[in-house]
Amino acid sequence: MAETDEGDVWWEGLTDTPPAHLIDWKGQDWTPESAAPAAHPNARFTVAASQCPSIAPEWEDPAGVPISAILFGGRRATNVPLVTEAFDWEHGVFLGSIMSSETTAAQAGAVGKLRFDPFAMLPFCGYNMGDYFAHWLEIGAATDPKKLPKLFWVNWFRRGDDGSFLWPGFGENIRVLKWVLERVTGEGEAVDSPIGRLPAVGALDTTGLDIDPAVLAELTTVDRERWRPEAPQIEAHYEIFGERLPPVLLDQLKDLEKRLADN
Repeated sequence: MAETDEGDVWWEGLTDTPPAHLIDWKGQDWTPESAAPAAHPNARFTVAASQCPSIAPEWEDPAGVPISAILFGGRRATNVPLVTEAFDWEHGVFLGSIMSSETTAAQAGAVGKLRFDPFAMLPFCGYNMGDYFAHWLEIGAATDPKKLPKLFWVNWFRRGDDGSFLWPGFGENIRVLKWVLERVTGEGEAVDSPIGRLPAVGALDTTGLDIDPAVLAELTTVDRERWRPEAPQIEAHYEIFGERLPPVLLDQLKDLEKRLADN
């Protein structure tokens, strides 16, 4: 972020009119006439966790806070359903490791080629991602399976053939979270798909939501034919980690390919 003359912070888009002078993220003087943006494009503004009104009162308890579910958020325009529950912990780590987005004409690479961003953490992980995967797997191996959180993959960014978003997003995402919590308590209904467990028909609470049933069905199903070409791209993605890739993830990929081959 950039610093104002008053010692406050500023970034592009914060105000309609930029300040007359700033210290940019590189520590240089900046004015609206400067060629480069004042803030880093990946800048984040943070505040103390204690200021969050919904934070658990036990958040600083040395014994920790029980976690019932972990959600990984991806940005996929195609193929990936609205919400997917992992079959188990190892499968959940696999899903996190293959998170990706599609390239567009404005990006490097062929249109539709996957750009992988494991766990949506690639820009923030300061060490080898193969070791990062291993650490997740070690947590699962060292923990009673009954005490492990359920792992989910959410995708608010699925688009239709016309390019529009299929899911309304924003506050309506609470409907997906409701199903996630129901799965934790054993109440929500799910069906198995090649990539994981998806909400059963009628399991998502759509009361008062104006959404075409056909669109909802598209958001909660897996098209095997469209998924099969992704497997070779996942394999190529894994090759960059070499010997640091946990072998169990290659086993998970083989299992996915088998499920995609079944009719």
